[in-house]
Amino acid sequence: MTTNQSNQSILLAGASGVLGGHITRALTEAGHKVTGLGRGAANGVRADLMDRDALLRAVDGQHFDTVIHAATALRKPPMRHRDMHGTDALRVEGTAHLIEAARATGARRFVSESMVFGYGYGDFGDHVLTEEDAYGPRGTTAELEKHIEGMRTKEQLTFEAAGLEGIALRFGLFYGPGGTDAILPMLRKRQLPLPGDHGRVLPWTELTDAGRATAAAVERGRPGQAYNITDRTPYGFRAHVLCVAQEFGVPKPVTVPLWLTRPMPYVHTILTSRMRVSSAKAERELGWTPRYGSCREGLAALAARR
Repeated sequence: MTTNQSNQSILLAGASGVLGGHITRALTEAGHKVTGLGRGAANGVRADLMDRDALLRAVDGQHFDTVIHAATALRKPPMRHRDMHGTDALRVEGTAHLIEAARATGARRFVSESMVFGYGYGDFGDHVLTEEDAYGPRGTTAELEKHIEGMRTKEQLTFEAAGLEGIALRFGLFYGPGGTDAILPMLRKRQLPLPGDHGRVLPWTELTDAGRATAAAVERGRPGQAYNITDRTPYGFRAHVLCVAQEFGVPKPVTVPLWLTRPMPYVHTILTSRMRVSSAKAERELGWTPRYGSCREGLAALAARR
């Protein structure tokens, strides 16, 4: 097991996002100093990852032990493929630029937020995906290939960055504080019609668990390794939303035929996927375990705190 020093100086791209907030909290509680990187005024380093020259100027003369790439262009749940294009670009050009910046600051470690959908979108049946499975297979359509290419390239750049210890964390679908809130107004207004799951399940990751896993990877991750970070109980998308409705006392989603979701092609792709993922490697090597074994448990805990 690799153990890095405590009290690290960490540069976090995406610190102002929902996931970034949880990562910042987990790292701070572990004794590290976190500096945010982004375009907003709240960041200690103000720069756009897509502007290489401005980014390198912004970090000039600064030192960080670890750099984390958790930046996204998403401001609301993606419905159409084009909603993912900004994030696709951040995964390719943005990662290349951030790696240059990491080297310029003398960083030793580079940790990337990745996603389980890099294994591919589709029906994996009862097969349980592990890190031994192929990551980044070619997408079955041009749009899906664009998304998968982004995840594939982000990991390749992370692992191949000379002079940096690259680690990738493959998260499931996020929910929890700051994440679940996004769908509550839609449910209250009955604006989230969903088809039945029909045996389809997906991996889920509670956001505070994601923050804790990132801190564990900073301290104990093995260079050159990817880790799946999900809970232990896959849930169908509709089943998950039904849990949200039950715990928060909002209307259940209206049931619709699957074909009615085709005008929202990215959502339709997710709804037609079936995926089971194991996080045993992360539990074994990072010393991380999900606080909540299922999204039902996590959602109940979230509602109880409200």
